[in-house]
Amino acid sequence: MLPAASAAFPGMLTAVTTYLDRILAAHRRAAASDRRPVDSLIAQATAAPPTRGFRAALASASGLAVISEIKRRSPSKGDLDISLDAAALAALYASGGASCLSVLTDVDFFGGSIDDLQHAREACTMPVIRKDFTVSLQDVCDTRIIGADCVLLIAAALSGDELLDFHRLAVAIGLDVLVEVHDESELEAALAAGATLIGVNQRDLVTFQVDRERAERLATLIPDSAVKVAESGVRDGDDARRLYDAGYQAVLVGETLVTATDPRSAVLALRGIH
Repeated sequence: MLPAASAAFPGMLTAVTTYLDRILAAHRRAAASDRRPVDSLIAQATAAPPTRGFRAALASASGLAVISEIKRRSPSKGDLDISLDAAALAALYASGGASCLSVLTDVDFFGGSIDDLQHAREACTMPVIRKDFTVSLQDVCDTRIIGADCVLLIAAALSGDELLDFHRLAVAIGLDVLVEVHDESELEAALAAGATLIGVNQRDLVTFQVDRERAERLATLIPDSAVKVAESGVRDGDDARRLYDAGYQAVLVGETLVTATDPRSAVLALRGIH
């Protein structure tokens, strides 16, 4: 999702201070003050309506699956479409044949909200991943409670124990789990946690540049039993085709789609349909 931050957080790979430092610091502060009992949240989560099967939707797609993202802004790019209509955009993505939705719910840094996720999900039948910074067991439960079908766990932002515990809880309460990795060591941690849905972020951890060889290299190391998702830097149908040929079943695309004049056609282009 984003480059790694400082060693102040478990699992971080670089001491370089980035905007992700500030994001994670804010989320960990909020988590530290969250006194809600996890047991009661688990009960709430398990009583929630059935999920739609995020991983299954990707695994069963004909050809390359597109996870289309709803994102108003980012710390690195600024405003993308701050006034977007989440429900209308979700419907356009669905009409282009997207398999799943990704919705940013971080308020302070991305301009997202739980409302965006819920409105988008109500406007279509696609499964939805909550794109946010999951740093506590309460965060995992909240993802299920608000109606998402899948939770994002960023390996670079978590210790090995956190990754294992969050993944185990998510599965227990009925969520699919997308574990995002950037390199071989993070992939090893993801597999040790039991990940069967793995996203490879092509963005370099230190330079922030898109490293297109990263996805191709890591694809060969991900077992065929896992659904492989390529993230970041997917600009057009040519990029999507290259990743499909490298072994990815899905691409997660945000900026390209949010800023497209015609989001429906942009989804079709990523899927190779013109």
